[in-house]
Amino acid sequence: MPTRRKFIEQLLGGTAALAARGAGASARVSGANDRVRFGLIGAGGRGTEILKVALGCPNVECVAVADVYSRRLEKVRAIIPKAAPVSDFRRLLDDKSVDAVLIATPQHQHALNFVPALQAGKDVYQEKTMAFNSDHARMMKRAFEGSGRVVQVGIQSTSGPQFQRVQELATPENMGRVTAIHTHHYRNSPYGGWMRRVPEDCDPQHVDWTAFQGEAPPHDFSGDRVINWRFFWDYSGGNVFENMVHQVGFWYKAFRLKPPARATMSGVNSISPKMQVPDMMDVALEQSEGVFVTWNSGFGNRYLGVGNDMALGSLGTILRNDGTGEVRYVAEAARRHDQGPGAVGNPSPETPDIVGTGDDTLPHMQNFFDCVRSRKEPNCPFELGYRSAIACQMAIASLRLGHTVRWDGEREEII
Repeated sequence: MPTRRKFIEQLLGGTAALAARGAGASARVSGANDRVRFGLIGAGGRGTEILKVALGCPNVECVAVADVYSRRLEKVRAIIPKAAPVSDFRRLLDDKSVDAVLIATPQHQHALNFVPALQAGKDVYQEKTMAFNSDHARMMKRAFEGSGRVVQVGIQSTSGPQFQRVQELATPENMGRVTAIHTHHYRNSPYGGWMRRVPEDCDPQHVDWTAFQGEAPPHDFSGDRVINWRFFWDYSGGNVFENMVHQVGFWYKAFRLKPPARATMSGVNSISPKMQVPDMMDVALEQSEGVFVTWNSGFGNRYLGVGNDMALGSLGTILRNDGTGEVRYVAEAARRHDQGPGAVGNPSPETPDIVGTGDDTLPHMQNFFDCVRSRKEPNCPFELGYRSAIACQMAIASLRLGHTVRWDGEREEII
């Protein structure tokens, strides 16, 4: 098995050859009815979920699946027996007939999969959080610029009916001056429901440990790190990277927000002792647009639910409940009854809009494949994934450094 340093050199050091191979790649899929051949990189829990969703889209074919753990490759055979199982994702990228890849590896691996995939001429569906740190974000941005590739980041709500309704409501006529966005994400489940049993065969004989570690600090083999990677700072940003990114991405797109000017985060671990990342946390993002964005989350109570958001404007409020699928608009005029006879304007009633519940992964995945064919920009393009990732990275940097951090847009660095 190669050393960790040798692995990284092989993966990212040979970019010239990959770029040369990718330079001649063109949009092989051009017609609306053309078949899209794709591969999956990362066949864990989320990878298996998006694979099943992708297979539900018309006129697509999964031709290969890559994972560092042999057990996962064996399980995928039950879903799609004809897909070639490979332990090294670069073998999947070598197949010139593959049009696109779905990347669902642990967060610290995203850039290491994404950059070679673009350089090999593949379109990419990249699960969130798009980039693990600012170095990875810059590396991914450089690879994307001028590549001509379609990139869809896995913030699925941007393809759902809630976003469509919020976009209709989030106008200056309805909202006036937007000053704050308050978001919440709560579960009553220690470890966020992420705790998984480590299989007996999760050992160095069945896991490419060097490939799993990637650029992370080296450790002796640990099955717990492979299976419960979300617990460890080396591979995960905790619930900020798991769920805050969804809510931030949703509202960043709705109001066209840039990365935060400043970010502050506090957090503790109160009921999940085996986990390094916090299970209670507060995040405050100061936007250069004059909007104050907050997100708070915990795993010991679910009264506020898994997605309960408010956008506050001088003329009205948008309330979004991701759990029920409800979107409501409340005009400020409707709340002026307590101001007496001097109140100006006619009261407007609350405007409820129940848009329905459900997983937005299917329309999001379908939008990706449609854009692979049409070459149009998808619903959650690279730039939105980049801005959302920077916001999440700034929050984690603030927590771990113990002070407020700023974003230097020119240097693309957290300071």
